[in-house]
Amino acid sequence: MDLPSEEACGGPNMKDKEEEKEAEEDMEDETHADILDVFEEGLARLVQDPLLCDLPIQVTLEEINSQIALEYGQAMTVRVLKADGEIMPIVVVQDATVLDLKKAIRRFVELKQQREGSVRHINWRYVWRTYNLVFQGEKLEDDRVRLKDYGIRNRDEVTFMKRLRKK
Repeated sequence: MDLPSEEACGGPNMKDKEEEKEAEEDMEDETHADILDVFEEGLARLVQDPLLCDLPIQVTLEEINSQIALEYGQAMTVRVLKADGEIMPIVVVQDATVLDLKKAIRRFVELKQQREGSVRHINWRYVWRTYNLVFQGEKLEDDRVRLKDYGIRNRDEVTFMKRLRKK
């Protein structure tokens, strides 16, 4: 009894194996930089989506996840006003604490510096010792308190204010 060949059953034939081998060799010839370029092109197309159009070209996975969480109502944007008038849109989860907001501010500033090519080191302990976050005249002093317990909602503005010295 003769069995049908692999080709007749739809199995791999010599031509398919050769094409597969050529494709593997082509991929091996591509450098890391080439693959990175292809990835960045795909990411740039993804960022053109109306949902993600507010994100920068050099977007991180964290930023994409934050934007999606915002769309689903799982996160909120807190606008942090600096002394120089700049407003930093900081995304945190709905039940975030003051500490979560501080960490998000730090991440925002670090990403911004990275994108601008700046390499200034920021001593965050010093920053939080000399500056307060203030919402409607109330200092956000306890890192464990949730933002919504202070009355902070989506798109509310928090001010970055220098602490006054106690004499």
